[in-house]
Amino acid sequence: MKRMDTLFRLWLFILLTALIMPVQAVEDETAPAGAVWILKLDGVVGPSTADYLVRGLRQATESSAAAVLLRINTPGGLDSSMREMIAAVLASPIPVICHVAPSGARAASAGTFLLYSCHVAAMAPATNLGAATPVSIGTPLSQAPGGDTPTPNDDSDQAQEGQSVSQGKSAMERKLTNDAVAYIRGIAELRGRNADWAEKAVREGASISASRALELGVIDLMAADTEALLKALQGRRARIGEREISLDLLASPRVVLNPDWRSEFLAVITNPNVAYVLMLVGLYGLIFEFSNPGFGLPGILGATCLLVALYAFQILPVSYAGLGLMLLGVGLIAAEVMMPSFGVFGVGGLIAFIVGSIMLMDTEIPAYQIAMPIIVALAVMTGAILFLVLGMVLRARRRPRVFDTASLLNQPMTVERVDETQVLARFEGELWSVHCMDPLRVGDRVKVKAMHGLTLEVDKLEG
Repeated sequence: MKRMDTLFRLWLFILLTALIMPVQAVEDETAPAGAVWILKLDGVVGPSTADYLVRGLRQATESSAAAVLLRINTPGGLDSSMREMIAAVLASPIPVICHVAPSGARAASAGTFLLYSCHVAAMAPATNLGAATPVSIGTPLSQAPGGDTPTPNDDSDQAQEGQSVSQGKSAMERKLTNDAVAYIRGIAELRGRNADWAEKAVREGASISASRALELGVIDLMAADTEALLKALQGRRARIGEREISLDLLASPRVVLNPDWRSEFLAVITNPNVAYVLMLVGLYGLIFEFSNPGFGLPGILGATCLLVALYAFQILPVSYAGLGLMLLGVGLIAAEVMMPSFGVFGVGGLIAFIVGSIMLMDTEIPAYQIAMPIIVALAVMTGAILFLVLGMVLRARRRPRVFDTASLLNQPMTVERVDETQVLARFEGELWSVHCMDPLRVGDRVKVKAMHGLTLEVDKLEG
């Protein structure tokens, strides 16, 4: 047991170190000063992308980079991650250039907020941005901008006056929409961009093409690729805090910052489906360990998976009501297995487990919802195990007695435990308290000669 405890502590130390230790992700570890660092945001905005961008900006600053070029192609994502990224961009002491590329990419929802926050905003032809209306994330208080992914509509900026998406919403929803409007207008005014259209993108879900964005003053320029963008930026002025600098990046070396293993690890565990499965593996592992103490592996694996899942849930939009229902369901199923109630605990636990799984992710963002096939598959598997256990219990109750008191006489047994108070021997899978005139040790063979209550009188067998 001491060995298992040491192994578990070592495993936990490695896990926590992996979660907090910063790791360089630059292709060239000796990045030259004055380089242009290229970061790529491709996919849903979430904890892993926020970690990647924040650490990337910090590393670029420490390496005295000339600028950071952020290539964006995102449908949106979580509000908390978006705000963390925007805060890092606004505080950056070096210029951050946002480029929605390649052609066909988009900066929807959270991407629109992020594009507005950058010092220079550019788009490639045949790209679009907008659709920044806040989406419902379960409870009204948790609603926030940055997650809607409607179909782009380049003509939506011509929507009729008064047809605001916010019409018909509750008072709390209007408050949150107004909060998102104030947030994006503040960023737009800071960067000198079209604040009126930014408000329309939030209130009406407006979405426009790159050419229309340039015409309305939403972006600063259009460029097909990185080389064209850096060429167009040559000599352009950018305001960094209270000072203005002239951009001269065409001849600067390029440093590509790819997501490191830590960011990739965060991306995996913060996938709601992965976190959901990890939590169940952790719970079932601990239940198995507690019901069969001393085995070790299920407990170590279960504790590890549960810790990782809880870390993921900490930074995901989790409904605590759903999480509570899931834990209640698993607890009732475990109680059914350990203390059979002929289905009362088990069926109730299975229902609570399914309802809690559906409610677990407190968001309507498709990328952060648990896939229904996974919920159904795990519910069916749990139900099958439950009914298998119930069937075994019923068969055990109906099974006739294999032996009576008389059948114990003259039967050989093996001593399994000897202490100061009693001696225990096993017969037909059961431990019996035995008494012998001769001293006994573990492993001795004995034969039953009489029974007094629940204590067997035995004789020691020679050899």
